[in-house]
Amino acid sequence: MKILAIIPARGGSKGVPGKNIKLLNGKPLLAYTTEVALQSQLLSKVILSSDDYQIIETAKNLGVEVPFVRPAELSQDDSPTINLVLHALKWFEKKNIIFDAICLLQPTSPFRTVDFLDNAIKKFIESGCDSLVSVLKVPHEFNPHWTFEVNEKGNLKIATGESNIIGRRQDLPQTYHRDGSIYIVKTAVVLKKNSLYGEKIAFIESPQECYANIDTISDWDKAEILSKKF
Repeated sequence: MKILAIIPARGGSKGVPGKNIKLLNGKPLLAYTTEVALQSQLLSKVILSSDDYQIIETAKNLGVEVPFVRPAELSQDDSPTINLVLHALKWFEKKNIIFDAICLLQPTSPFRTVDFLDNAIKKFIESGCDSLVSVLKVPHEFNPHWTFEVNEKGNLKIATGESNIIGRRQDLPQTYHRDGSIYIVKTAVVLKKNSLYGEKIAFIESPQECYANIDTISDWDKAEILSKKF
């Protein structure tokens, strides 16, 4: 399977200014993701998608291909990720280069291993699913069967729509949340359904001790401690 890895890294971060090239334990945040992606034997090509020339220069110095500069309109705070993926696919399509799938690797989740990435790719291929996402277990106290929404009368209702709440923790079904580390999706799903997920979604559970999703200074401080293990 021909897989394009896209590392999205726009400029203009507000939570942690310049975070993609900010030094985390002595090396740019971007480097943690690029090093793992470039070591994988299952990715056909690894590219950076960015609108920022400093980030682009850093990526090139790290050995990552940067075939284009991402348009500013695709690099805003509220720009959907699907749009930058479509932009990359269409850029390669114009050069008659077609990929079977996309692997999205966000620099803000820096602590993957090559083995974990390759296992995710293998599971995606073997599953035959439209996509695969990396996940973590939801703690039981935040399980959707134990969370509530406010109804039209201003009262609480169970978020899952059930009329009776599950009484015992042991009876709760295991639920998961995306951890932001890995997204893999078939190109056909992106192009035909404008989706990063499709209908059949496989998953791989990330090691809890590797979890980081850097959006704030507090997240960065936690990542500094974790980075010493990598």
